[in-house]
Amino acid sequence: MTKIAIGSDHVGIELKPVIIDYLQELGYDVTDFGTKTTDRTDYPIYGKKVGEAVASGDYDLGILICGTGVGISLAANKVNGIRAVVCSEPYSAQLSRQHNNTNVLAFGSRVVGAELAKMIVKSWLDASFIGGRHLRRVDELGAIEAKDDQKFVVLQGSTSSRYTDD
Repeated sequence: MTKIAIGSDHVGIELKPVIIDYLQELGYDVTDFGTKTTDRTDYPIYGKKVGEAVASGDYDLGILICGTGVGISLAANKVNGIRAVVCSEPYSAQLSRQHNNTNVLAFGSRVVGAELAKMIVKSWLDASFIGGRHLRRVDELGAIEAKDDQKFVVLQGSTSSRYTDD
């Protein structure tokens, strides 16, 4: 069973249980990393927690909610191995998995309502990484993250068969 880590700040707390229930209805194992109250809090705390849970391999994927999704995704993206995306519609969510192999989805409770959020989540979860030429790009992201400029340059010119769409 796919394990999903979810987190939000105080702004996303009302939408979070709706998404948790939806994920559980779809058959996912979900763990809430907080916040658990409406008391004002800082989104980086929960972006970091979910990012680390996914990066460690303890969780397969992560979902984050704040006001816009931007701040909390920035926090998650500071964790090595995380490719978090902010989406306000399903198509970008789908393509982010197919082309960028994203492992954390973020959205804003001030931007999307519950039904649109469910559509975004479903599109993201139903998609899978297609590899090919997109794998080289994800590998380039990894080289940037590792601060390996030599690997980054080599990848740019790579014609390896692992990067073909065939």
